[in-house]
Amino acid sequence: MNVVDAQASPGLDHSSYRPIPRRLALLVGVAAVGVLFAWIMGTPTGLMGKLDAVGYAICHRIDARSFQINGIPMPLCARCTGIYLGVMTSFLVMFASGRTRVSRLPPAKVIAVLVFFVAVMGFDGINSYIHLFPGASGLYEPHNWLRLVTGMYCGVAMFNVVFPVFNGVVWRNADPQRGINNLRELAGLCAVAGCVVLLVLTERPVFLWVFGFLSTIGVVLILTMIGTVLFLSITRFDRNAIAWRHLMIPLMAGLTIAVIEIGAIDIVRYALTGTWNGFPLGG
Repeated sequence: MNVVDAQASPGLDHSSYRPIPRRLALLVGVAAVGVLFAWIMGTPTGLMGKLDAVGYAICHRIDARSFQINGIPMPLCARCTGIYLGVMTSFLVMFASGRTRVSRLPPAKVIAVLVFFVAVMGFDGINSYIHLFPGASGLYEPHNWLRLVTGMYCGVAMFNVVFPVFNGVVWRNADPQRGINNLRELAGLCAVAGCVVLLVLTERPVFLWVFGFLSTIGVVLILTMIGTVLFLSITRFDRNAIAWRHLMIPLMAGLTIAVIEIGAIDIVRYALTGTWNGFPLGG
C-alpha cells in the first residue's frame, strides 16, 4: 500500500483497527492547542521569527557558518540546512514515487554508503570545530559549501533509516518493501539532492528563502516522526493504523512532543544567552 489511502482498499479489514479512546484523543488535542499557542506567543514574531526559533533549538546558528539572505542568516547554519534539506528531499522523492509506507531498511550495500555519508559529515564537522579555537588549524580550511554538501547526504542517510522504522511502528499493514532497493536508486536520490545543493549555492534570495523554510520543516518532520513513535509505543497503539485518518491523533501527539522539545531548548538557551541570535563565534 503506497500513496492511496487504505480506506479506499476493500481488501483491508477495518474492524481490526483499535480506535484511540476519546479521553486520550481529547487530551492530545488540548495539549496540542496549548503547547502550540504557548510556543507561538513566546517566540519572535513573523514567519522568519518562527523559523529562527526552530533553528535556535537545534543549531548554533553562527553567522559566519550560515548562508545569508540579504544579510540575514538563514534559520539554520549551512550544515544543518543541508541535513534537513536532505531529510525533506528524501521525503518528497519517497512521496513522489509512492513509497510512503515502506518499512524495510535499505540493503546492506546501500546502508554502507549511508554510513559513509554520516562518517564524512562527522569528519568534516570535527575539522570545522577545531577551527573555532584561536590559533588552531585542522586538516583543511572549512567552507560553507562543504558543510552544506556533507550535511545534505547525512540527512539523506538519516531519513532513509528513520522513515522505515516509523512506518513499521505506525501501520498495521506497512509496505514490506524498501525505500531504496539498490545503489542505482540511491544514486538517483543523490543526484536530486545534488541539484538542491547547486540551487542553494547560487545564493539567490528566493532559493534561500524556500530552502530555509523547507529545511526548518525538515526539523519538525523528523522530530514529529520520532514523537509519534514514542506516543504509540507508550500507549501501545503501535502497528494499529490502517487508513491515513487513523494517524491524525498520533501525528498530533508527535507534533506536540516535537514542539515541547523545541520550546524547552529555546527556553534554556534564551535563559543562558538572553538573545535569539546565533552564538557570536568566528567561522
